[in-house]
Amino acid sequence: MKINVYTLNSFAKTKEGGNPAGVVMNADSLSAEEMIKIAGVLGFSETAFVLQSNVADFKVRFFTPNEEVDLCGHATIATFYAMSSLNLLKQGKYNQETRAGILGIEIHNDSFVMMDQSIPVFSEVIDKDELADSLNISTFQISEDLLAQVVSTGLRDIIVPVKRIEILDAIKPDMEKVKKISQKYNTVGYHVFSLESTYGANAYCRNFAPLYDIPEESATGTSSGALACYLYHYGKISEEEAANLIFKQGYSMKKPSEIRVSLTVKGNEILEVKVGGSAMNLSLAEIEINK
Repeated sequence: MKINVYTLNSFAKTKEGGNPAGVVMNADSLSAEEMIKIAGVLGFSETAFVLQSNVADFKVRFFTPNEEVDLCGHATIATFYAMSSLNLLKQGKYNQETRAGILGIEIHNDSFVMMDQSIPVFSEVIDKDELADSLNISTFQISEDLLAQVVSTGLRDIIVPVKRIEILDAIKPDMEKVKKISQKYNTVGYHVFSLESTYGANAYCRNFAPLYDIPEESATGTSSGALACYLYHYGKISEEEAANLIFKQGYSMKKPSEIRVSLTVKGNEILEVKVGGSAMNLSLAEIEINK
């Protein structure tokens, strides 16, 4: 069984950067088992499958090589960037049905895509000693003035603040410990960041999700939305800054990525979360799976 798959790098800052994703159009005839097989052959952290929807413009399902996940930011950007670049969609507003809900999409000039995320949910505060041990760093290298906390704008992540970029770049996690802690708190993984950013951004980030067989991810849209909400919630960004945030990721992997986030806020309340970016290296591949 031969399948056409578009591949591209979402949130890419350079041609070497971004997070690769696969996109399969017109996937209504595929079973979940076949989708997993396709995702496995591609080997990317996520592959998106576009289907018809009765409640939105499109239904999009997201698969790792091992299982289906509720939502994937970089694969969403890849999906709508690809459809725009192939002239299947014009600039404008759309919505997608996902397992995380019906979420809005906006396509801007040059196929730049912004996606809605859910209003943030702030959950468990995590012991910093436990996290430091799993990251092979000392507790004092984690910021004292910020909590390590589970935050979700669609997917639960542990947000971990560290003091400096050099600490963040040097982290070599114990992936088994990260996996166990992720299981313990029912999270996708860790989104570790420093506010010390030398790249003209609001934060510099790394993301570890070994529970989903992603040791490190070069650009993570859903976690970026959660991080933006966390930073606003704890007073690290102003109401004015919240509308136009830039996060850098993937630099430690030599895959430079840039994720943009826009929050609509009023006082202490976050009313809207949008995450977006562009993509590069759109190409078409044909893969074969056993039916």
